[in-house]
Amino acid sequence: MALSSQLLFFFSALGAFNGLFLALYLWFSKPFTTEKKFLAALLLAISLRISKSIWFYFDPTIGKQFLQIGLSACFLIGPFLYFYIACVTKQLERLTLHWKTHISLLFVIIIVVGTLYPYQSNVDLWGVFYKFINWSWFAYLVASCMLLFPTLSLLITNKSALAKSELVSVNVFFGVSIIWLAYFTASYTSYIVGALTFSFILYMSVSTVMLKTHYKKEVRYANKKIEELAANELLTQLNVLMETEKLYKNANLTLGQLARKMQVSVPQLSQFLNDNMGKSFSSYINEWRIKEAKQLLITEPNMTMEVIAELSGYNAQSTFYSAFKQFEQLTPAKYRHSMLNNS
Repeated sequence: MALSSQLLFFFSALGAFNGLFLALYLWFSKPFTTEKKFLAALLLAISLRISKSIWFYFDPTIGKQFLQIGLSACFLIGPFLYFYIACVTKQLERLTLHWKTHISLLFVIIIVVGTLYPYQSNVDLWGVFYKFINWSWFAYLVASCMLLFPTLSLLITNKSALAKSELVSVNVFFGVSIIWLAYFTASYTSYIVGALTFSFILYMSVSTVMLKTHYKKEVRYANKKIEELAANELLTQLNVLMETEKLYKNANLTLGQLARKMQVSVPQLSQFLNDNMGKSFSSYINEWRIKEAKQLLITEPNMTMEVIAELSGYNAQSTFYSAFKQFEQLTPAKYRHSMLNNS
């Protein structure tokens, strides 16, 4: 193999190899989240598709079974991207068709079609399947773009307000879109372009995330406290949001969601809470939740603890009891009894 071919093989295979490694790392690393599982599955599907392209490009006599595996994996790239984006944008549970049912149906299609019409004896038919897979991939790209549209809008108007997971999702979406385009136009360029594109995008995405993380750390520690005037404005904005919209009642409220609501960056809000207010995000939110719970305990003496916990923003009664005791040094029931007897 000539040196130019060796270099071409090395750079095209680099992305596939590292994609497989990264997929395994995401799948088995803690914490175990659905978002990470979908991203790992997406990387695995792309890496298998890329591996098939590389081996076929350098060895056209490769076994048809391997080609069938690569195209089958390609059929799953779009769905895994769609569900990953749905996770990041907190819309997974709102989908009409549950993701487990959706993916199960796709696997049934792959198994049935692959068994009845194997690539080895149906090469021409798989040429038709390939076109269908590409257009199916494109349809999922469009659906993913619709889910990601608010994040893309925020990227244009206030990039600093994006959380790291959102920035990653944007990179992943555009990366997968470019890879699709590379394969879709392969007849006009070269079949290996898709593999080279994946290698380039994978390293660019990792570099972007690392740079943003490093920048956040620099911003976080460059000046420990936000200036008093800006801090007062943030405090007023926070209090208004909590008092009028009662965001603390959302049991799944995150620092990133609150930052977007305030139109500030996540590092800036985190710095304000930790350094100016001297408390963590969870501590700040729990203060509002316990305040709400205390009011309900007194004004609604017949309301059960389970309902009070839910109305105060807790999705588990045990979490509510633990937080309440931490703030008030007694249980909710004892607090209610004490307040009602003294009134």
